Amino acid sequence: MSVNRKALLGFVGAAALLGAAPAFAQAVSPQYTYLTFIVFAAIIGVTMFVTYIAAKRTKTAADFYAAGGGVSGLQNGWAIAGDYLSAASFLGIAGLISLYGYDGFMYSVGWLVAYITVLLVIAEPARNIGKYTMGDILAFRNNPKVVKTFMAISTITVSTFYLTAQMVGGGVLVKTLIGIDYEVSVAVVGVLMMAYVLFGGMVATTYVQIIKAILLVVASLVMVALVWGQYGFNFNGYLEAVTADPGIQAQVARLIGDASKNMSAAELGQRFLEPGLYFKAPIDQISLGMALVLGTAGLPHILMRFFTVPTAQQARKSVIWAMAIIGGFYVLTLFLGTGAAMKVGALQITAIDKGGNMAAPLLAQFLGGGKDSMLGNLMLAFVAAVAFATIVAVVAGLVLAAASAMSHDIWVGVIKGDNATSEQELRAARISSVIVGAIAITIGILAKGQNVAHLVALAFAVAASANLPVILLTFYWKRCNTAGVVAGLVVGTLSAIALVLVSPNMTYPLQIKAAQEKVIKASDEKIAKLTGDLKGIQSAIDQAKAGNQPLAAGLDEAALERAKKEIGIAEKAKAGAEATIKGLGGATTSLVGLTEPLFPLRNPGLVSIPLGFLAVIIASLLYRDKRAEEMWDELYVRSNTGIGRAAATAH
Repeated sequence: MSVNRKALLGFVGAAALLGAAPAFAQAVSPQYTYLTFIVFAAIIGVTMFVTYIAAKRTKTAADFYAAGGGVSGLQNGWAIAGDYLSAASFLGIAGLISLYGYDGFMYSVGWLVAYITVLLVIAEPARNIGKYTMGDILAFRNNPKVVKTFMAISTITVSTFYLTAQMVGGGVLVKTLIGIDYEVSVAVVGVLMMAYVLFGGMVATTYVQIIKAILLVVASLVMVALVWGQYGFNFNGYLEAVTADPGIQAQVARLIGDASKNMSAAELGQRFLEPGLYFKAPIDQISLGMALVLGTAGLPHILMRFFTVPTAQQARKSVIWAMAIIGGFYVLTLFLGTGAAMKVGALQITAIDKGGNMAAPLLAQFLGGGKDSMLGNLMLAFVAAVAFATIVAVVAGLVLAAASAMSHDIWVGVIKGDNATSEQELRAARISSVIVGAIAITIGILAKGQNVAHLVALAFAVAASANLPVILLTFYWKRCNTAGVVAGLVVGTLSAIALVLVSPNMTYPLQIKAAQEKVIKASDEKIAKLTGDLKGIQSAIDQAKAGNQPLAAGLDEAALERAKKEIGIAEKAKAGAEATIKGLGGATTSLVGLTEPLFPLRNPGLVSIPLGFLAVIIASLLYRDKRAEEMWDELYVRSNTGIGRAAATAH
């Protein structure tokens, strides 16, 4: 253990590199940089101390993979929430709501409903049949080596897609929030994540996720109380304020264009609470919803959590707690997003980040007193640190899932034929964690500047199209067998990847260039108009002062400052568009050589999920597997009762 302690101190020292970061970006005032470092250091210090304690408890493979099965339902519920509430939930959904209203909230609904699928059909059987990984579930009644190999490949694929998006998102968001160089941000995320996984395994990862989930909920509750409290905690009154806000009405007008000319201000505000501002095609929303709802039940790092509880009852309880925590949080995102839309404004949010990811942090800064106040920057620092902890905790869970598949399924299950001691497996798991962590850091740095939004779509699409069909039919269909599992994993994975590669998620340079040229033209027109208005306001002010006359309404110093501010925003938009075009270089086609999408949907779930199920059914019917049929009765009894799991796990 002394070696682990020394190595752990080394990781703490690496984390201290945060202190050598350059001055913060535009999100935080330079004179308050020390506040962010203090908050960051506090949160990192607490989580590293937890890892230090957890390292003492991680002595066997069972401890590393599943926390020795000693996590309670309540603890696991908080840990699942920590695993699930990624930066996309905290920053992304609040941002989408602040820009698009109702449509942004649909992500919250999709991700919450997903846990009903997990609760009703996956949680209890998964805990009763599996041991450490998804491969264990499939190996119970199918050819162990074959299904573990294919399931491990699928697990590593899904984890890598999700992991890359988190690493790149982490680098970009932390850089935007506090100004740390992108490469340093990715490296720090990777180093901390490797410390949690390498030394503490599932024990440390679990408690880090619990801490992070609590911080996330507390930060959100404080902000919501400050926003909603201004309206007496009256929900109807709050929504009326949302629809009456001039900034929100202007944002809706910008989104719907010419259609806004025949609408009153009240109608524009009401439109913000109606669908259609973001999701233009209902079928696209249906496809996305299918992937979100069904993909969650096939995410490796989520299913692994059910192996950490001692009983099936605790597995069900953990899902109920997770649903309550996640559901409560997603309700809070409604206030965070609309609050940011009113208090900060869409123009200021998009000026810093086009995707709106800065909505919640900027709201925190505003609620604390603004950019020039100490409290405002302290609140922003806390939100930034929580976002950082969110990214690291989710990445740790993903690395643990991928490393477990690599060590337990491939090395122990396939190469060693399940003939490895606990010490050997623990060593293999830690080596695998280092390999996966190093790959994650490398890919994250190499993917700098790339649009990785499609990787999130890929992760959920593959999980829903490949992992869920084989697990669900293994549990509930007697004829499902090895051939069906292999076919489902291959067809589901390849169809999801192929469709995403030709979907609107990919980068199409010619389309981007055309869109950015429109932005430049619109910005030039706006700057010209505002410059004229500015001169008119200044002239009116000068004349009023010369004649010692009162200033006319709308022609005062405040109007002058607003005009200057809007010119600055328009200039930033133009500069951003020009930088985007320059970044394209001479590229004219997407990664697979297309100038425009072949597949119209952003998420392939509507097509790839049925294909995955069909592949399992057809291959299982064409191929007879005696072992799969003979083991059905035992699987049925054990999946529903848990009888025999304790002895099998001990063995």
